[in-house]
Amino acid sequence: MDKDKLDSFRRQLLAMKEEAEEQIKGNDSYNSAKEFPNDSIGEMSTIVNHPGDLGTEMHDRETAHTLKESARERLRDIEDALDRIEEGTYGRSEKSGKPIPEERLEAEPTARLLVEEQAEMEEARRA
Repeated sequence: MDKDKLDSFRRQLLAMKEEAEEQIKGNDSYNSAKEFPNDSIGEMSTIVNHPGDLGTEMHDRETAHTLKESARERLRDIEDALDRIEEGTYGRSEKSGKPIPEERLEAEPTARLLVEEQAEMEEARRA
């Protein structure tokens, strides 16, 4: 892969990294605001709230946690891709060493495997 294309992928990955970090921070601030609801609403707020409100609150927390974990996983993938650029292995399959088509990298800049290899891995995981 030529240097210009590699630089383009690096810039794209850095932008994706910043976005993932912001998403993680955003979920942190949501969790901080929800962590101590009694501080802003009153000492007895969880007792007087309708049970449905508590269920909604629990669902919101679980959703925020899931989104945060997803963003963390995405951030790890992005950082791994940036490491592969530095190591000179970016754009090559980690399984076969074959070049990953640029079209695949454009669609998924963190790709580690060829489409076929990814499909095989996912199929094996389901079995």
